[in-house]
Amino acid sequence: MKVIEGGVTAAKGFEAAAAAAGIKYQGRTDMALVYSEKPCKVAGTFTTNVVKAAPVKWDQNIVANGWKSQAVIVNSGIANACTGEEGMHYCAETAKEAAKVLGVDEKAVLVGSTGVIGMQIPIEKLKAGITMLASAKSPDLQSGTDAARAIMTTDTRKKEAAATFEIGGKTVTVGGMSKGSGMIHPNMCTMLAFVTTDAVISRKALRKALKSVVKDTYNMISVDGDTSTNDTALLLANGMAENEKIRYGTEEYEKFKEALLYVNETLAKEMAGDGEGATALLEVKIVGAQSKKQAKKLAKSVICSNLTKTAIAGHDANWGRILCAMGYSGAQFDPEKVDLFFESKAGKLQIIENGVALPYSEEKATEILSQEKVTVTADIKEGGYEAAAWGCDLTHGYIEINADYRS
Repeated sequence: MKVIEGGVTAAKGFEAAAAAAGIKYQGRTDMALVYSEKPCKVAGTFTTNVVKAAPVKWDQNIVANGWKSQAVIVNSGIANACTGEEGMHYCAETAKEAAKVLGVDEKAVLVGSTGVIGMQIPIEKLKAGITMLASAKSPDLQSGTDAARAIMTTDTRKKEAAATFEIGGKTVTVGGMSKGSGMIHPNMCTMLAFVTTDAVISRKALRKALKSVVKDTYNMISVDGDTSTNDTALLLANGMAENEKIRYGTEEYEKFKEALLYVNETLAKEMAGDGEGATALLEVKIVGAQSKKQAKKLAKSVICSNLTKTAIAGHDANWGRILCAMGYSGAQFDPEKVDLFFESKAGKLQIIENGVALPYSEEKATEILSQEKVTVTADIKEGGYEAAAWGCDLTHGYIEINADYRS
């Protein structure tokens, strides 16, 4: 696998565009298009929240029916959630307008929305935006980057990644973009993610691969413990790499999954580190576990701990909060065997050994915890499995952003 520059337009045959439609924001782009020259097989995973936004229901229907897709229309600023029949009507109107200006089937149009819950979409502005997107679409990398910026809400930076690998002399590419900063919690993907590939791949392999990598990427991040109404991850494959078909369970499938994992893990970590008000990406690693399940449960419990996240915000080596979060995770382990380490570009420091504090330097610990990426590693010394989860520090900035989000 080779990491390359780019996002949703990195794979052959994909184009993208951004437009300023004035849906909610002024003076910035707020609509994005992802378009494929050829119809795509599509896989998707969606929020487990019982309250599902209209675009989630729309996309779920397309994925469930196995219809091929050729375009994705996304708006930021308004979530089109809790909008009743009118919200579903807007999805249909979006697909109809996109089909007209792009020359594709209405059933081939996927939709996505992110922003304030409960507001109705200004459909005429959205339709005008679709026309702008259609005229601006391009396969260049900058167009992909522009699209990644257009779907941002409280995000402070665009999020995209891409990688390639070889199959029988053919280069296959996987690229993607995502958005997510608040209302982020590991419970199916907690954000919007759009991933494209030019691979020739069976529908079964496509769906299995996405389902597999979601468990170790989007489901392992948390910012604030809130699972969104709009969580969507879509994977589109147009087959334009012309490789021999990738089938589930083969060596080629594992190569594809490796690239897909890289792209989605990169996007997941970018979202975790860009949490609302965050100053640091927090990574929690559990090593020496009896099973992957045990390691993941422990890591997720720590990453979801508000007390741990506020300690990181204060650069305070309050390791008791970490051990406490592991203790209420529901996973069994012996706390008197745990070794705990803090690590960043400022160095690595062991804090506890066999569950007891070591005589470490508080000054050095504070220096380590003051960096933009901090890793907490807990070795529970029970086996050979490990897992990682990602989040961020919890600061006053999170309250400031969310206290007046609608204004």
